[in-house]
Amino acid sequence: MKVLVTGATGLVGSALCDSLLARGDEVVGLSRDPDQAGRAKPEIAWLAWEPTLERPPAAAFDGVEGVVHLLGEPISQRWSKEAKVRIMETRRAGTHNLIGTIAGLEKRPSVLVSGSAVGYYGDRGDAVVEEDTPPGTSFDAEVAREWEKAAHEVEGAGVRLAIVRTGLVLDADGGLLAELLTPFKLGVGGPLAGGNQYFPWIHLDDEVGLLLWALDEDKVSGPLNAAAPNPPTNRDFSKALGRALGRPAILPLPGFVLDLKFGSEFGHVLRGGQRAVPKRAQELGYEFKFPELDAALQDIVKS
Repeated sequence: MKVLVTGATGLVGSALCDSLLARGDEVVGLSRDPDQAGRAKPEIAWLAWEPTLERPPAAAFDGVEGVVHLLGEPISQRWSKEAKVRIMETRRAGTHNLIGTIAGLEKRPSVLVSGSAVGYYGDRGDAVVEEDTPPGTSFDAEVAREWEKAAHEVEGAGVRLAIVRTGLVLDADGGLLAELLTPFKLGVGGPLAGGNQYFPWIHLDDEVGLLLWALDEDKVSGPLNAAAPNPPTNRDFSKALGRALGRPAILPLPGFVLDLKFGSEFGHVLRGGQRAVPKRAQELGYEFKFPELDAALQDIVKS
């Protein structure tokens, strides 16, 4: 299979490309700096693309059977006015431009797997969140909603669309867990901002597994929550991480520290969470490699 991947140099995109290549697929990547990307992953055929300014070149899609679209400015940063524009437009305009090229192709890919996030739902407190739960009203929810709205344009071109609403991806080399490991290893880790918010995590192997499964299975379409089946609170997650590392996890990080690091708007988002469950993925037959948190953390910290 020949697959085009956007966001191929990020944590998830890089791991996805490794899995595609390992199973014998041919991979095309789009990047603002294809020369630098090529030095990091020479096995991928790289082409240049400025996602907010232009459509990707039609030549990038020659022979491509599936597209995985993960590109987006990192949301875990201070939400300045400029950052919010980048966060939104890399997803909204970038997706619109991507689909503009796909729609104009004589031979189109059969499937687009497009990224999204559980932030789509906003802060839901203790409520169980399934894929038919309506979107929230916070900025991160608006970003996910606009990202998905743009992705739905591909259905008018007759392309199957799966939308993967990703939770907190766990890996030792990136994302939130990578930031937490050092303080927890030093015995100074603990719950964030009280720890009552739900923590919809997913092991990187399952995030990649879900993306590949959505790419391969014709029966998979529409939104999928990419989160393990039993989301814990942040307090319970902290205890599990402490167990995995053999360290105490009792020193809380007050909410104002999140505000100091990320600003009050994103700091407020980090105080909330989503009790998101993967109802549709499980109904359609995806089997999680790491459905339980303790086993997932043990695998990560010991690998």
